[in-house]
Amino acid sequence: MTASGPPDARARAWQLNAAGRIAGIDLARGLAVIGMLAAHLLWLGDSVVLSDPSTWSNIAAGRSSILFATLAGVSLGLLTGGAVPVSADRLALSRRRIAVRAALLWVLGMLLIATGVPVYVILPAYALLFLLALPALGLAAPVLFALAALVALVMPFVQVFLDDLTFWTTPLGEGAALAVGWQYPFPVWICFVLAGLGLARADLMRRATQIGAMVVGGALAIAAYGSNAVSGFEPGDEWTTYLGAVWTARPHSTGLLEVVGSGGLAIAVIGACVLACMWPGRTMSPVGWLALPIRAVGAMPLTAYTVQLVAWALIAAVVLGDPSDLAGFRDLDLFWILTASIVAGATAWALLVGRGPLEAATDRIARTLVPGRPPASGTSGDR
Repeated sequence: MTASGPPDARARAWQLNAAGRIAGIDLARGLAVIGMLAAHLLWLGDSVVLSDPSTWSNIAAGRSSILFATLAGVSLGLLTGGAVPVSADRLALSRRRIAVRAALLWVLGMLLIATGVPVYVILPAYALLFLLALPALGLAAPVLFALAALVALVMPFVQVFLDDLTFWTTPLGEGAALAVGWQYPFPVWICFVLAGLGLARADLMRRATQIGAMVVGGALAIAAYGSNAVSGFEPGDEWTTYLGAVWTARPHSTGLLEVVGSGGLAIAVIGACVLACMWPGRTMSPVGWLALPIRAVGAMPLTAYTVQLVAWALIAAVVLGDPSDLAGFRDLDLFWILTASIVAGATAWALLVGRGPLEAATDRIARTLVPGRPPASGTSGDR
C-alpha cells in the first residue's frame, strides 16, 4: 500500500500503532501464544535452571497459559473502559456482548477438541472465566487485587479436594472436564483474570503501574519459586501427601506456589512489555517497532491459536495418519516452521487486512446479537 491509498486502507495498515492501542499488551499476548505453541510442540520439562540454557524453553510449560489467562482479564478491563469503567448502561451492554463472545469461544473450543489433537484446549476454560468475571467488571483496582490474592491463597488448598472427586473418573465427569476446561480449573484460575482486570483498572499506561507490576510480580515469583526450591518436598510427595499437592510450583499442578509464582511472573511480564514498548510521552519505543511481528500475533490470538491446532490436526492426519499421536507429532520438530508461519501470516494480515478474522467475526456476531451503542473506552487495544 502506498501513502496515496484510501484512508481506510492506511488506517488498517497502521492499526497496530494506533494511539489508543497498548502495544505492550499485544506483545505480551503474542509471547503467550508463542509460549503455548512451544508447550504444545516441544518436549519440555518442569524445571528451569538459569545456569543451564537447555532448560530455558521449559519456562513455557504452564506459565504461558497463565499469562494468557491474566491477559484475558486485561482485555476485559480495556474493553470496558480501562482505568475508568464505562457507565452502568454501557457496562450492562458490554456484559451481554462478552457473554456472547464467551459462548462463541466455548463452541470453537469444543470444535478444536473434536479434531483429536492431544492438547488441553484452553478455550472452554477461557469462556467460563469470561462469564465468571462479569460481576467484577465494575470493581476498582484495589478490590480486584484483593480478591485475586484471596483466591490465589485459599483456593489451591480447596482444589486438591476438588481434583480428587471420583466424579472426574466417570464417563460423565470426563466429558464435563472437557466442557469446562478443568485442566485450567476455574475455582483457582479466576484469580489470574481478576489480577489482569485489576491491572487494566490501575491504568497500564502509567509508568507507576508498569513498574509496580514488574516489582510486585517479580517479588511474588521469586518468593514462590524460592519457597519451592527450599521446601524439602520430593516430586513424588505431590501425589502422596496433601501438603505436597498444595506446596508445589510444578506446571499445571494448580499448587499454591505455581499460582503465586506463575501469576506473579505473568504480572511482571505484562508490566515489562508495556514499559518496553512505550517511550515517555506515550510514543512507540524502538522495542515496540522491532516487536511488531510478535505484536501482530498478539493482536489476533484467537486466530493464531486456532490456526495452530487446525494445522496440527491436518498435518498429523496426513503424515502420521493419526491426529492424536502426540509423540509422533513432536518428533516431527515443526515448532519453528509453524511458529514462523503464524508470525508471518499474522503480520501480513494485520498490515494488509486489519483485525484478525476470528476476532472480527466474534465481535461482529456479538454486536449483531446484542445491538446497542458501542461502549466508550479510553483504549482500543482488545476489542
